[in-house]
Amino acid sequence: MNSISQSIESTTIKKIMLRILPFTFICYVIAYLDRVNLGFAALEMNAELALSAEVFGLLSGIFFLGYFLFEVPSNIVMHKIGAKIWIARIMITWGIIVILTGFVQSATHLYIARFLLGIAEAGFFPGIILYFTYWFRSKERGRASASLVMALPVGTIIGAPLSTWIMDNIAWNGMAGWRWMFILEGIPAIILGIATLIYLDNRPKDAKWLSDAEKNWLENELDRERRHSITVNKASKLEMVKDLRVWKLAFIYFAHYTAMYGLGFWFPSIIKSFSASSSNMEIGWLTIIPALIGIPCMLLFAWSSDKRNEHRIHIMVSLLIAATGYIVCGMVDSTLMMILSITFGAIGLYGFIGAFFSYMTLFFTESTAPAGIALVNAFASLGGFIGPMIFGKMPISNGMFTLGSLIVIACLVIFSLRQKSVSALHTRASLEEHVIKQ
Repeated sequence: MNSISQSIESTTIKKIMLRILPFTFICYVIAYLDRVNLGFAALEMNAELALSAEVFGLLSGIFFLGYFLFEVPSNIVMHKIGAKIWIARIMITWGIIVILTGFVQSATHLYIARFLLGIAEAGFFPGIILYFTYWFRSKERGRASASLVMALPVGTIIGAPLSTWIMDNIAWNGMAGWRWMFILEGIPAIILGIATLIYLDNRPKDAKWLSDAEKNWLENELDRERRHSITVNKASKLEMVKDLRVWKLAFIYFAHYTAMYGLGFWFPSIIKSFSASSSNMEIGWLTIIPALIGIPCMLLFAWSSDKRNEHRIHIMVSLLIAATGYIVCGMVDSTLMMILSITFGAIGLYGFIGAFFSYMTLFFTESTAPAGIALVNAFASLGGFIGPMIFGKMPISNGMFTLGSLIVIACLVIFSLRQKSVSALHTRASLEEHVIKQ
């Protein structure tokens, strides 16, 4: 009987991972590319539209204001009406807005487009993380989350040379390359949004590609974790909002978000400031170096934290590495040393992602997860507004020191945060059940 159960477990988890993870990964690659391609557009767009550094900093960040305002409502709506309809709506609307961004004529037009893009995309990432709780047990969520957020470095690796190539080589109908970059990179979101309606299933019970035995096994496993979660976490949304641990999670992710997106939007321009003679394509290739290092680090931290069932220590180590990279970057004065120090910091930034999202889901019950995950992500998204503005108002060195200090504070906060592991309770319950059967 035990071997049959293990066989069902193995085949079910394999089917789910192969069905869900590649598709959501591709969708998030496009989401990240459409979010940060403004940084590559800045290489030409800022001069054409006469945008100052401060204006560009605000333009980069205003996306996250719309994102912040609509993220929690978006997740709640998704939980009620179903994932595939809502995720499809998100992708199609953001694709349309990205395409329209290619036709802006002023800073005012850009402010409107970026704010609307934030509203359109609000709820996508936390919605996918919530969606994973419908399909994966806590011990698989670290790997699932890491495979999703691997889209960040992959999006950079694909997007940097692609965006700069489009800018350098496409000028159809007399339109600048940066405009065609927005138009061409917005189309895949619409196509994938339509595909979502056909490909995704809301819950395991809807999956025709799972057998009845596999559906029953998975639902029983997830129900068991949900029952245990209620015993260690706040059961109502109001109690959850009052829980200091949730706000600590939000601050930790806020610090990471500020560092990641503060640098993400400005990295091409920072490289250009150190190497003014570099072409757009050369800057694009240099931009991908930290992302190339980030991929194995993200997977390693996710695998290690899941295997040891110890996410908190992994998060602390990743933050210390990231802070060191940023602080050192604030002291260098050459392109080579700047890229090396940022690449070292990327080990921590991407390693954090591999461990954090699995850890975060342990703090919520099924009823509080839609609002809770969105709340943490929404508060963190304010870092996406503040981070780019830091470099818009400060010299590069001061900006790096500021972000490095913020990450250090986040490390101190995670040190004070503890959580009774739901997966540990699940393991104990399984052992107790086994003893009773014996």
